[in-house]
Amino acid sequence: MEKDFSILIGGEAGQGTRLAGNLIANLFNKLGYFVYVYEDYQSLIRGGHNFSEIRVATEKREARKKEIDVLIALDKNTISLHQKRLKREGFLIFNADRIEQKKGIGLFADKIVKEEGGIPQMVNTVFISALVRCFGIPFEILENVLREKIKKGIDLNLKIAKRVYQSLESQTKVAEVRPLTSFLLLTGNEACALGMARAGLELYFAYPMTPSTSILNFLAQKEDELKVKTFQPESEIAAINMAIGSAFAGKRSAIGTSGGGFALMVEALSLACQTETPILIVESQRAGPSTGMPTYNLQADLNFVLGAGHGDIVKFVLQAGNAKDALFLGNLGLNLAWQYQTPVILLLDKDVSENTFSVDSKILKKLKIKKPKLFAGKNYQRYKITKDGISPLAFPGFDFIVKANSYEHDESGITTDNEIIAQKMQEKRKRKFEQMEKEVEKLGGIEVFGKKSAKVAIFPLGVCKGSAIELAKEFNFKVIFPWILQPFPEKSVKKELKGVKKIFTLEMNSTGQLANYLKKFGILAQSILKYTGRPFFVDELKEKFKKL
Repeated sequence: MEKDFSILIGGEAGQGTRLAGNLIANLFNKLGYFVYVYEDYQSLIRGGHNFSEIRVATEKREARKKEIDVLIALDKNTISLHQKRLKREGFLIFNADRIEQKKGIGLFADKIVKEEGGIPQMVNTVFISALVRCFGIPFEILENVLREKIKKGIDLNLKIAKRVYQSLESQTKVAEVRPLTSFLLLTGNEACALGMARAGLELYFAYPMTPSTSILNFLAQKEDELKVKTFQPESEIAAINMAIGSAFAGKRSAIGTSGGGFALMVEALSLACQTETPILIVESQRAGPSTGMPTYNLQADLNFVLGAGHGDIVKFVLQAGNAKDALFLGNLGLNLAWQYQTPVILLLDKDVSENTFSVDSKILKKLKIKKPKLFAGKNYQRYKITKDGISPLAFPGFDFIVKANSYEHDESGITTDNEIIAQKMQEKRKRKFEQMEKEVEKLGGIEVFGKKSAKVAIFPLGVCKGSAIELAKEFNFKVIFPWILQPFPEKSVKKELKGVKKIFTLEMNSTGQLANYLKKFGILAQSILKYTGRPFFVDELKEKFKKL
């Protein structure tokens, strides 16, 4: 029988709910459960309301449920906001020093920490230990996780944890699950960073912008291990131009930003297309327009990235629906950029970027560096006209001149406005795009889940993938997730649509951008939309589809 339950821990910004959620996730990872953590926080340093929602199950789940099994309240606001979601048989754990509550398990957490000589942040240890005890999890598992994740004050944390653990009784029993494989717990941003590093990333440029910032932080922290240099220039414009320059010099480079930052980068994107410079751009969507809701999610940049750039732009657009996708596509995206000497945009969203997912570690063995062929010989022509549109590649420092030119140019890179040469160059880049289309069909470009002979198909956008897969299991639907969006994998998609009578898209925007994009390929879909900034609850989707 499947075990599947949700735990919510909430409090003010600064109370450490995210760290606590991460510790809880690691506890259940040790037991072999699949883990998915949704992070909800306001754009505040102190105060407001933050919470982490941890879903653990014996089958893979990557969506939120309306009902929660455990509510851990660090402040009164958490109870007022979330108690209505608590199951009747669920249990509440709260800080009795700050909350007056008749029902539930009240712990004088502040008092316990003070008596043991701890600091205020150690209050979270009280609640995590209480959770472990209530679930009947052996203390040794908690000790193991705390020793791994907490370096400063570990002995005092363990002393507090043991005191709480011994003072409570088990409320239920979570049977230990023997893991069949080794799972990593990664956010989408961490996974993307690892994927790029395994494709030979050498330089990463970014101006901090939620929700992409943690890619920069992660790579900076892991510099010695991953051998990637990170740079934070003065603006997004500087970041992309520095990356284009370093790629021209032969260094594998990538940048990361969100919609507002990408808006500033678009002119340089066209430069990279004209100069045929390989670059990977990670664009993690957040709620807009403009500043919008900077810590919440809207998948409303699809139209923008597909059409970004002036002129006839040759580029790939990829999308990730979870951390595994981000890992694979971070790797593939950088390799494709260098193989085709063109920009690649990897589209994430706030929930893919910052939520935590279980990722099978076996995928790491499949991540490789794919090196392009470099020019060898004399009389080098950077933009040589070729049958497949891909010109020979070389870098400054060779025994010949290497040029890059933002103007239209001839094969040697000399500026021209000659109509015949201009036409040939446009046709060369067009042939490159046609070669990219063939590459997409070779790769497949889609992932399919659910019933093969289903009459109903769902196309999810980004993090909606997890909800779609769970729906497919419930209703015997088919899920088609195009992880390459441009060039669109039309043949692969239409092959999977044979026999399908009804098509839906799941997307977090108000205009149905994915459904409108599918129309270009003769695929008519009904949009299921949510644009509150928060992802779908799988329960609300089940209710919608029952009515439909």
